[in-house]
Amino acid sequence: MLKKIFLSSIKRKGIVNTVLSFIVTSVLIARFLRGDYWSVFLCVLTLLLFNIPVLVKRWFKVELSKELEVIILLFIFCAEILGEIGSFYTHIPWWDTMLHTTNGFLMGAIGFALIDILNKSPNFHISLSPVFVAVVALCISMTVGVAWEFFEFGMDTFFKTDMQKDRTVSYISSVALNPDGINNPIIAEDIAKTILFDKDGKEIAIIENGYLDIGIIDTMKDLFVNFIGAAVFSVIGYFYLLGRDKVNVAKRFIPKLIS
Repeated sequence: MLKKIFLSSIKRKGIVNTVLSFIVTSVLIARFLRGDYWSVFLCVLTLLLFNIPVLVKRWFKVELSKELEVIILLFIFCAEILGEIGSFYTHIPWWDTMLHTTNGFLMGAIGFALIDILNKSPNFHISLSPVFVAVVALCISMTVGVAWEFFEFGMDTFFKTDMQKDRTVSYISSVALNPDGINNPIIAEDIAKTILFDKDGKEIAIIENGYLDIGIIDTMKDLFVNFIGAAVFSVIGYFYLLGRDKVNVAKRFIPKLIS
């Protein structure tokens, strides 16, 4: 009976989804036994997000390619389980950059598909050029990237998280340091250390070789690599529209309407 249920799950969700779901469930149980309920919440959220491909197909009649579905599942797993619970964001410097680049690529594919489906619809009487479709796909991906940065800023502001990861910066260029109050920045280079005190004068922490940037550099870096990922797919999509049967790379990632 259990074997039949397991094989049915694999057939319905696919091998990657089933394996990742098993790993996440195992992590969920282990974290629950430790009393780490925040990680339990992230595991439950991850399991729910794993159903996105199935829900997209059922609700919107849009089928994702196997390649795109696997990338989405791995992206969710790497972001929530490895990134948040496994602390890959802090242990591996390029982890966040890799995920934001992938997100730009994925959102570019989805944005491209939305415009391309509309462009081929018999109810839509304007034929859009390949350049226009590629640019709109890029804009859609960047809009999603900006919305995510808004979310990170909101979480850090209202819930005191650190989704916009801080980093140490060794110089300051600011007009706020100008004693004359004029619009000429004062540059302080090679900052040795920054000492943080609370309101009672108690030392909180010492930051060596600079000061903490409060997420600005991280946000701009995320948007930049999101742009790179989106631009890469937009270029691929552009050549796909010029010769649909000649470029097979785009076909593997563009969602399609179920006829």
